[in-house]
Amino acid sequence: MTSEDSSRTPPGKDVAPQPLRGFRDYPPPEAGARSEIRRRMRAAARRAGFRELETPSVEPLDLYREKSGDEIASQVWAFRDKGDREVALTPETTPSLARIFAGRAASEPLPVKWFTVARLWRYEEPQAGRTREFLQFNLDILGVGGLEAEVDVLAAAGLALDAAGAAGLYAFRVNDRALAEGMGRALGAREGVRFFRAVDQFRKMDRSAFLRELETAGLAADSARDLADLFATVGPGLSAATLAGFFDRIRDWGLDSAALAGADRLRRLATMAEAAGLGDRWVFDPTVVRGLAYYTSSVFEGFARSGDGRALFGGGRYDRLVELFGGPPTPAVGLAIGDQTLEQLLRSAGRWPDGEPLLDFYVVAMTPELRAEALRLTAELRSAGRSVDLDLMGRSTTRQLREAGRRARRAVLIAPRELERGVVLVRDLTTGDQAEQPRSSVGPWA
Repeated sequence: MTSEDSSRTPPGKDVAPQPLRGFRDYPPPEAGARSEIRRRMRAAARRAGFRELETPSVEPLDLYREKSGDEIASQVWAFRDKGDREVALTPETTPSLARIFAGRAASEPLPVKWFTVARLWRYEEPQAGRTREFLQFNLDILGVGGLEAEVDVLAAAGLALDAAGAAGLYAFRVNDRALAEGMGRALGAREGVRFFRAVDQFRKMDRSAFLRELETAGLAADSARDLADLFATVGPGLSAATLAGFFDRIRDWGLDSAALAGADRLRRLATMAEAAGLGDRWVFDPTVVRGLAYYTSSVFEGFARSGDGRALFGGGRYDRLVELFGGPPTPAVGLAIGDQTLEQLLRSAGRWPDGEPLLDFYVVAMTPELRAEALRLTAELRSAGRSVDLDLMGRSTTRQLREAGRRARRAVLIAPRELERGVVLVRDLTTGDQAEQPRSSVGPWA
């Protein structure tokens, strides 16, 4: 029996059923922590001028054929529905976004700045930082042909990552596919897709394997060695200040005009990124090419400054995708941040939240006779916009306060003598400070 089969085995009498391989449960407080991260990132996207878009969880399979590339197409969860149509669980949102925009292009003011938070599915081998069901946070800008779009989407990604708690832990690797393609042509690559695949895997394979892949793509042995030597000197990436040195090294390769245009875009992008306050997080990396077929020029990844973990996000410019869905020529750029790698990064740095934020109040009825009053006060506080809970189990005052200390920032104690005087006690559960507050209105103290 394979590991895939074992996950489908009916449970025994005393065995609880488990999630399928590659899927995870998120009970409290984990689900609350994940929700808090999404809340922070949504707020950051809105601060950067992005509006939220929702896309379907199931799309026609043709949406991904020829549009996302072989890698995504091979990982899609595809099936025939009850109408005998070929459909797929959504593996990424960009094709859906392009389809939606194509139908609204005539009436949608430009630029369009949309973000999505979507549950996605890919049938790939589960491992650390990779599950078959996951959440992705996307930022996309449509209608801007200039590099301002790349800078703005990276700046918004920085806001979102910082809001999530990752400030100082990440940087952006940036490249241009036109430059990468031109380098391949100059070195004699005959198989462009294979050349890109080799370059994309440079940091994940040893030198001999990399050389073999390049030679299979058409490079002569000496050209393959030259490229491997060049990439080896780059390390984790080159800052904007050292970008010129890289171009000096490849000046004699005979790059064509398209490649030179890509190099010029990178120079200008570095200057603009510095002006936008991203200079401390921007590095040039010629090994970043991204696997999806629809990218047209700029490509980028987010990565952890420490360690060799998977990319925190990936993205780039996709200027021809909207036309594939019948829309007008529309320049576009976007990126996607995965939940699993971000969680790994935050946990490793001790910045993962414990759960959702603490409640504002926990209402404590100090005698059984005051439970009805606790219900009334809880309803009033909730109506005033506060997060509030109370005991539903008939616990003692001591146990109620213990629960309050675990779940809330403040406790509201309803005691018989104080209530007769028209007051309640509000206790700060961090400092232990306590003060009387009028019961007549929750407004002044809520």
